[in-house]
Amino acid sequence: MSTTITLKGNEVHTIGVLPSVGITVRDFALVDSNLHVKTLQDFDGKKKVFNIFPSIDTGICAASARKFNEEASKLHNTVVINVSKDLPFALGRFCAAEGLNNVETLSDFRSSFGDDYEVTITDSPMKGLLSRAVIVTDENNKVVYTEQVPEITQEPNYEAAIAALK
Repeated sequence: MSTTITLKGNEVHTIGVLPSVGITVRDFALVDSNLHVKTLQDFDGKKKVFNIFPSIDTGICAASARKFNEEASKLHNTVVINVSKDLPFALGRFCAAEGLNNVETLSDFRSSFGDDYEVTITDSPMKGLLSRAVIVTDENNKVVYTEQVPEITQEPNYEAAIAALK
């Protein structure tokens, strides 16, 4: 079963549906800007906000990374994990230029994260990229909140994601 979202009003589909509230998220192997592999275990015992987006090189994706970076500095025992298909070098360059140091920005360029979390776009010019979505887990990796942003050009509901952590 796919999820239907839009890109500037045109239908776009993802490979499936976001993980349900209450389930445990799957492990992953994402790459940081130093080409080190990060897995779920690297964030053991922390609440997690997965800020998933198509590319850091778009205005909305950059805005969401900035906003979650700002909010993360106020949260106890919480990590924000930005995830996209961007190359690790581009993600690192963006974070350095923006001074984003309260988030982890990881690349799905050689992993199955998009398929495992069912956010890979299956059609449109954005085929193969990740949809804009937010998944929040507790410190035991159980999903407490999800949002599949219905229109790719819109920002996620930051307040609802942060509220799910409290």
